[in-house]
Amino acid sequence: LSSSKWKRDTIVQRILRERFCHQRLPDRPVGLESQYKHLLELLRRTAVHGESNSVLIVGPRGAGKTMLLRCALRELLELQEVKQNVLQVHLSGLLQTDDRIALKEITRQLHLENVVGDKVFGSFAENLVFLLEALKRGDKSSSRPVFFILEEFDLFAHHKNQTLLYNLLDVSQSAQAPVAVVGLTCRLDVLELLEKRVKSRFSHRQIHLLSCMSFCQYLDAFRSELALPDDFPDSKFSQEWNLNVSELCEEKSVQEILQKHFNSCKDFRSLHLLLLLALTRVSVSNPTLRAVDILEASRMSSADSKANILHGLSVLELCLIIAMKHLNDIYEGEPFNFQMVHNEFKKFIQRKSHSIHNFEKPVVIKAFEHLLQLELIRPVDGGVCKVQREYQLMRLMLDHTQVMEALQRYPQCPTDVKQWAISAFG
Repeated sequence: LSSSKWKRDTIVQRILRERFCHQRLPDRPVGLESQYKHLLELLRRTAVHGESNSVLIVGPRGAGKTMLLRCALRELLELQEVKQNVLQVHLSGLLQTDDRIALKEITRQLHLENVVGDKVFGSFAENLVFLLEALKRGDKSSSRPVFFILEEFDLFAHHKNQTLLYNLLDVSQSAQAPVAVVGLTCRLDVLELLEKRVKSRFSHRQIHLLSCMSFCQYLDAFRSELALPDDFPDSKFSQEWNLNVSELCEEKSVQEILQKHFNSCKDFRSLHLLLLLALTRVSVSNPTLRAVDILEASRMSSADSKANILHGLSVLELCLIIAMKHLNDIYEGEPFNFQMVHNEFKKFIQRKSHSIHNFEKPVVIKAFEHLLQLELIRPVDGGVCKVQREYQLMRLMLDHTQVMEALQRYPQCPTDVKQWAISAFG
């Protein structure tokens, strides 16, 4: 490769990697104009006018909740007075699993560890008020605005007494300090999780992100996500690349693949995964994307993860799954427990199998528990019921085709196990 070609390819890689791996923010959120305007105005009122607010951004995973918020914050922080004054605290229900951890994280992000020192507070509310007081300007007249951003908001509702939510929303409702509490959640019923005292302090503002993108817009997104910018150093190459992308969009086979993806999932995250897998097939010998690359990427992205897990199981674990399928047929889909599966497995060993070792019961229990860890079987009661583990009721989370395909591809699978499977799945 000449140095100019190598440099060009490196720039292409960097541009596309930024888009697909680092979730580069768009200039404006596509198809979310009204929601964007609403959120930006709410945050501006807190940052500029010192007005406290609370809002929930609700939508399915990949709908663009975080992207919408980041775009609004980016625009807001372009104002010099906002950039100098506003503080941000980012919490996640997945990381801050209780209020004590959350409070330590708030203190860390506000850079107030030295101010707090060894002070002992009587309550969470006292501690939070102290932190906000510490943020007041030198003349004590006004506090700096704080944005509290709570990802996985619904998980904070499971904290004891919902103390964190209560105190944050209480501050946002009172005139103690200019605070905006922004919650992001996938749950439409999130308000039902809140206690009465917490709910009464929430503003009940909700911004819903429900994708209303058409297939034409999805196709345009596919084209723009792959296109190289106008200021690309090698204009001849970028024109050829962009022309090739436009031609791909016109191809019937590519449109069919994209239509299938659009029907199952309209979010940009899954589109980026598809494009990333397709781009891994571009090389020196194939310098542009082809329809076959999109087809192969689609096949890889829609691969059955459970079927892939099955390929790594031991013969004993496969036998237990076949025994479970037998029980499903005998009892017409009713749940089973370990003892039933073990009895079915023993029957197979005694009657039909000459190649499978008669394993001790503790070994079989270990194999059964491994299937539970892999979530190939699931407790009916969610594991809450306190019964002996051998008698806990389970359901099989696999279907006929997944198991049969795994058996066909299993290396050196004993013939009698295959025959037993055929009798169970036939």
